[in-house]
Amino acid sequence: MDLNGLIKDISNRLTYKIYEKTLWRQIKDGPKPYHVAVILDGNRRWAEKHGLPKWMGHRFGMDRVDDLLHWLINLDVKTLTIYVFSTENFSRPREEVDEIMKLIETKLSDVLFNPEIHKMQVRIKAIGHLNLLPQGLRNLLKKVEDATCEYDNFYLNIAIAYGGRTEIVDATRKIAEKVRLGKLDPKEIDEETIERHLYTAYLPKSDPDMVIRTSGEERLSNFLLWQSAYSELFFLDVYWPDFRRIDLWRAIRTYQSRDRRIGK
Repeated sequence: MDLNGLIKDISNRLTYKIYEKTLWRQIKDGPKPYHVAVILDGNRRWAEKHGLPKWMGHRFGMDRVDDLLHWLINLDVKTLTIYVFSTENFSRPREEVDEIMKLIETKLSDVLFNPEIHKMQVRIKAIGHLNLLPQGLRNLLKKVEDATCEYDNFYLNIAIAYGGRTEIVDATRKIAEKVRLGKLDPKEIDEETIERHLYTAYLPKSDPDMVIRTSGEERLSNFLLWQSAYSELFFLDVYWPDFRRIDLWRAIRTYQSRDRRIGK
């Protein structure tokens, strides 16, 4: 790097730090969301942009999840739900799907013995049609869930082999079976009944206050369809592996500026 390049790099770093401090002063005393949900989008396009195989974008994206987890815990946000892999994603090329599954398995192996996870008491749970996953990955997910099931300081939900419509269908089937067995009167079915049968029913607060999607796409793509009915939506024009703390903080700042009347 020549002298001009070095000076420019130092200037950019200083500007970033100043802006970061300014953002922090703006959000630190404002209301924080309890539950943040993130659609980790743009991994493949990021890889293509850098001349890498598509699945490599997911590798860099998984490392970014570690950062996000720490940033949210430092903000005293209690729940994070990440959209890792949808049921529709199984239609991608077999080689890509296999590589993604291997990456997830490797990451979960690290998480299982990560002292920070246990120190911060993060409860981890996978939500979705887990029977669609490789047996080894399912076994590992069970180990991670069992190892963290007693924690309640922070909740990390991994939406994998997940589809929002499928979740609602599954809940409906469970409710219908209870009606068939005479355990539930159809007249008693209300919104709370459905919520008790969703994948997220175990959470203290299943509805996310914020849903963030990266990559510039502006749709939910079958993610938490029931739970996000009153969520604040944020669509960021940045690929997930490039997501920064200031991107999160800017979203938090906008969240704090919105009047969440929820129909009142």
